[in-house]
Formats: sequence, C-alpha cells, structure tokens
Amino acid sequence: MEAGEAGGSSSSMVTEDMNGSGLMDFLDEPFPDVAKYEDFHTIDWLREKSRDTDRHRKITSKSKESLWELIKSLLDAWSGWVVMLLIGLLSGSLAGVIDLAVDWMTDLKEGVCLTAFWYSHEQCCWTSNQTTFADRDKCPEWRKWAELMTGSATGGGAYLLNYFLYTLWALFFSFLAVSLVRVFAPYACGSGIPEIKTILSGFIIRGYLGKWTLLIKTVTLVLAVSSGLSLGKEGPLVHVACCCGNLFCSLFSKYSKNEGKRREVLSAAAAAGVSVAFGAPIGGVLFSLEEVSYYFPLKTLWRSFFAALVAAFTLRAINPFGNSRLVLFYVEYHTPWYMAELVPFILLGVFGGLWGAFFIRANIAWCRRRKTTLLGKYPVIEVLVVTGVTALLAYPNPYTRRSTSQLISELFNDCGALESSQLCDYITSNSTSRALDDIPDRPAGPGVYSALWQLTLALVFKILITIFTFGMKIPSGLFIPSMAVGAIAGRIVGIAVEQMAYHHHDWIIFRSWCRPGADCVTPGLYAMVGAAACLGGVTRMTVSLVVIMFELTGGLEYIVPLMAAAVTSKWVADAFGKEGIYESHIQLNGYPYLDIRDEFTHRTLAADVMRPRRSDPPLGLLTQDSTSVEEVEALIKDTDFNGFPVVVSRESERLIGFVQRRDLTLAIKSARQKQDGVVSSSVVYFTEDAPILAPSNPQPLKLRRILNLSPFTVTDHTPMETVVDIFRKLGLRQCLVTRSGRLLGIITKKDVLRHMAQMMNQDPESIMFN
Repeated sequence: MEAGEAGGSSSSMVTEDMNGSGLMDFLDEPFPDVAKYEDFHTIDWLREKSRDTDRHRKITSKSKESLWELIKSLLDAWSGWVVMLLIGLLSGSLAGVIDLAVDWMTDLKEGVCLTAFWYSHEQCCWTSNQTTFADRDKCPEWRKWAELMTGSATGGGAYLLNYFLYTLWALFFSFLAVSLVRVFAPYACGSGIPEIKTILSGFIIRGYLGKWTLLIKTVTLVLAVSSGLSLGKEGPLVHVACCCGNLFCSLFSKYSKNEGKRREVLSAAAAAGVSVAFGAPIGGVLFSLEEVSYYFPLKTLWRSFFAALVAAFTLRAINPFGNSRLVLFYVEYHTPWYMAELVPFILLGVFGGLWGAFFIRANIAWCRRRKTTLLGKYPVIEVLVVTGVTALLAYPNPYTRRSTSQLISELFNDCGALESSQLCDYITSNSTSRALDDIPDRPAGPGVYSALWQLTLALVFKILITIFTFGMKIPSGLFIPSMAVGAIAGRIVGIAVEQMAYHHHDWIIFRSWCRPGADCVTPGLYAMVGAAACLGGVTRMTVSLVVIMFELTGGLEYIVPLMAAAVTSKWVADAFGKEGIYESHIQLNGYPYLDIRDEFTHRTLAADVMRPRRSDPPLGLLTQDSTSVEEVEALIKDTDFNGFPVVVSRESERLIGFVQRRDLTLAIKSARQKQDGVVSSSVVYFTEDAPILAPSNPQPLKLRRILNLSPFTVTDHTPMETVVDIFRKLGLRQCLVTRSGRLLGIITKKDVLRHMAQMMNQDPESIMFN
C-alpha cells in the first residue's frame, strides 16, 4: 500500500462510558490536536459533519440551562454572518488598495506627477486647471521621464530614454515580486485557484492560506501587474479573499476546529474575491458554485451572497476606478444586436474554444518542462527574462504598452462623437446632423486601419507571451489576459463586419436590417462577446461567465450573444479535452482532486483496485484486545499508513472498526503521560470491557473512544462506478473492502484517482498526494 494512503472515516465519534472494571478511559478528557489532519492529506467529510452535529446538539441542550448559555448559543449561530461581514470588509478594502496602487505604479513606468508623485496619470490631469477636453491625457503637471531628465519630450533620444526606463521599471517591479515570493511566501505565486479548488475539495495545504501568504500575495500582486506582464489580478484576488476567510476562521472555534465548516467559509470567501475582482457580486456567487466549490449547501449560498455584497459595497465606497461605478468596464451601447449577427458571434465562440484548447496544451507543456528541467531551479531568471521580452516587445505598440484593463476598456467602448481613440478615426460627413449617441456607420479612416494592424500584432503577442507567463513564481491571474485576447479578436471582427455592412449594405445578409445611413453594427459588442468566448474556452465556465460579463459591463440586454459565444467556446474546447486550465494544473501538480463532473464508465470492480495486491506487503491490522503498546508503536514506526483497520483476531479478520494513525499516536503519547501503569507491554484494547489478563500483566490501555465503529465498507464485487460515485458524493478518504464481514483490503481516494488515470491511459503515478 502507498505511503499515507489510508485515513480514518468516521460517521460518529463514539462516546463510551468507563467500563465496568473501573479502568479509566483517559480520553474522557480531550487532548490537544486530536482529530486534526497532517499536511498534504485529505479530510474526512463525514467525520467533520458528525463532529459539527455533535457540537450543535451539545450547544442546543445547554442553551436551555441558563441565560448565559442561551446567549452563547445565539452568538454561535451569528458567528457565521460575522465572519462573512469581516471577509467582505477586508477583501473589499484590499482590492481597492490594490487597484489604486496598480494604477499608480503602472503609470510610474512612463512618468511622474510633479504636484503629487502618488497620483496616477489620470488623477494628475484631473486635478490640473490647464487640462483641455481635446488633450485630456496631457497636462503640464504630468511629465514623462525623458522630459523630466533632459527637458525634451520629443525626438529619438527622448523616445529611447523613455523606452529604456519603461523596461527598467518593469524589471525592477518583477524582480521585487519574485524575490519577495521566493524568500517570504512561496505559496503566494500563481493564480491560486487550482489550489483553492483542491483545498475546498478537502485537501490540507498548511500555510497556503496563512497570514504571510496574504501579506506577500497582496504586495507582490501589485508589483506583478504593474510590471506590464501578461497577467491579471482577478484569480489572485480569489486567493487573497480566501486567505482573509482563513484568517477570520481562526477567531471562532466553530470554524478553526472543524475543517468541513472552514471550507464553507472559504467557498463564500471565493465568491467575495470574484465580487471585488470584477465588481460582480452575483457572478462571484455563481463562480464559487460552478467553478470552485466542492460542497456548497444552501446556507453557504446565502452567506456567499452576503459576503460578496459587503465586499462590493466596500469597493464601491473606495471608488478605485474614479467613475462612481462598481463595474470595471462600463459600456453603454445605443444599437441593438440583430439575429444575423449571431453568425459572427458564434464564430467568435469557435475562436475562443480553439484558443482555450491551444493555450491549455501549450501552457501545460511549458509548465511541465519547467518542473522537469533546470528551468524550474532559476525562477528569478525566468521572471526577469519574460519581463524583459514583454517590455521590449510591448512598448512600441500603444495597445500593448498600456495596462491590459485599459486596453480591454478601450476595445469595449462604442465610438461616440467625443471619443478620441484611434479606433474611432472614421470619415465623417459634414452634412450629418444626428444626436451624439446615434452616429451612423461610416467608412474607416487611416487611424482605424493603422489600429487594426497594431491590434493584429498585439493579438499574436498576447497569445504567445501569456503561455510563458502563466505559472511563473509570481502572482498571475488568467482572466484579464484571456479577455484581452478575445476582445482584440472581437474588435477586429466587429470592425470588419461594420465596414462590410457599410460598403455592401445591398447584400442579402445586410439588406433586411442595415439600411444606408443607419447605425447597424457596434464593434465594441463584438469585443465583449470575444472576451467572454476566450475566457470560457480557457476556464470552461458558462453560467457564471455570462453573469460576470453582463455585471462587468452593465450590458444586460446582450445576454443572448454572450450565452451563444460561451456555449460554443465550451463545446469546441471540450472537443479537444474536458479539463479547463485549473483542472489541468491540478493534474500537473498531482493533487488528489476528484472532479464531480468526470464520468467513470469502465466495468471494473472494487477487487481490481483495492490494496494490498499480490505484490504488496500485508495490510497493517490491529486486533481488538491482543495488541501491545509496543506492537502498535512498531506498526506506526514501520509503516506510513494513515490509519489501521481493527479486527477481532488475525485468524478471523472480522472487521470491528477503523482507527486513525494520528489519533492513535496522540492517544498513546497522552496515556503514557497521564495514566499510571501504561508501559510498552500493556495491552491496547478497543472493546467495551477489558480483556482477561494474568495478575502479573501491566495495566491495559483502553482506546475505544478513538475507534470508528462504523467505517464505510463495500464488497469486493461492488462496481468501481459505484465506488467512485460514493467517494465523490460523501467525500470519503477511504473505504474498506469486505466479503461476508471479513476484511479483504482497502481503497483510498488516491487509489481511485490512480485507477481513473490508468483507465484514461494517463500516468497513475502523477497522483502524488493523499
């Protein structure tokens, strides 16, 4: 059997009284760390549920004894809502600070505000009295570095100096980020969502949601995004919010001492993270339900909604975007979409699915190469090289030089009469006299064609550089880069359709809905649909994606195009592989994640999967009343099993129960300290009554309290399809295999995952943890 594969499943903690012989069951008094789990092991959901039920029953019965106990029971009932309130306040505040810091540090690469160096470019020009509407991005208070150093703002020398300093700042920010992560909090790297999914499924990763991780992830996220790398802050904000949830769980024993209850809080915290990342509280709740959470009861849905609401209110109060809106990319289109446009919308969905499948395969291949070669030993050098290449290639193109969020915002925007973007350089007839929000389709000017070339280069650049960026040892989200790829492709398609409709309005496909002089096509809508398609292709989200997109943009009436693109991208991407990017990284890291959405259709039996097999050593067993303390300690020392079945005798092997390794170790250690007469030759018994021993024998040790008398069992002829379903729905760590009450073997969660990998022609040894 593999190391540490077995664990104790418990549907109830048995509470036995002292036996009739008068021997003390020292476990009547709890000892520290009992029923806790070791690092990189899976929790027992049934055991945690049972412990919480016992705790709740005890509180309810005590509440009838006195007024104080009644108050304590009310405080216990309200503690969940208090935790949600604290999570919302802290995650919303951190998100607001991160947004403000990213805006300032991103602009710092290009220049500085002379009146107040902590102002971003936009804030600096807002406060200036010399800013004109035509040149609202230019003001004397904001100086580029070349102008500040040499006094010249134009010319080749000024351009090269600005180019050099832009690259230098980017390298400095990324070096600082990777150094802080490597030295202080190695778990602060990456997106965090694959690990959050694994933790919420019941896996223990100590320190991943700790205080240091929260602090370092918050600081380095600002540095990483400000460096200009092709990454976003949305995924890491989910990790930050879950760190906040874990922090506040430690304040309440109800959550700190029960891993199952803790995961209910973390599910709600994930919803708050998406809420502040996108300004989408409803989408955050649906994201947690659809994409992240493993166990999501109805009360968690309500609390997730409350946490997301508080977080959104907090972010709105900070107003980091300066537009008095909660949404990140507010759009206001004045033209409805037409049925004929579903064709390009679906084509964008196909592109998003193909991009998602390509990105997942390429990124996983690169990350696997990073793990198996010398590349993984030099994370600082890798980050600096990728940052340098990104900065050198991004600066010449105005669409890659700016922050990705600003790029997406510009691509989503409709071209009104007051827009000064190069994308809105259309040839306008002087005779046109229409309302500002009802501008007809016009022929594209030279600025639009120039922008199309630049956007095409930006699209190729973003597609390639994101493959190498995601997964480096810095905080890196994937939402915004994926949306950027789709928004660029969508805007290009939108402009193409718009110009076709203008120049060929007599074609049959345009004749019915696009008459001359009408405002028919909105290119910004195509960008929005393309962004949804690419994000869906990478993550395989559907319902939560559509809700996030219309909350993100305020475009409620465009749900149908978003739905069409999201569903198409999922279908196309699923044709190349069922796993999204997060599930693929879970597999790459070998985490024991049993996806509820996976189907097992093979005709194997429990006997084919159980251990021990013929080549394995025999199963580690304990007898109910004939094993000495010395033999138990030797079994613990010589094996790595995470628990041991208890049988009547080694001859009969009739199953009695199951005991966890950790509980057994702590119980014996505590007994040696507290109970007189316990020595190495003392007999350990799990029965109600002590065994009949000779008077010369030392005092026996009763450990019935830690024995699970109802471990989950299946027969050797149970189909593995049923076993897999049981593991998924009950969250088991292991189940015992019997025949007519006789113990045959054990199946652990790791065995199930390895068998599923083997059936799919994958490497079963890739499942590295328990």
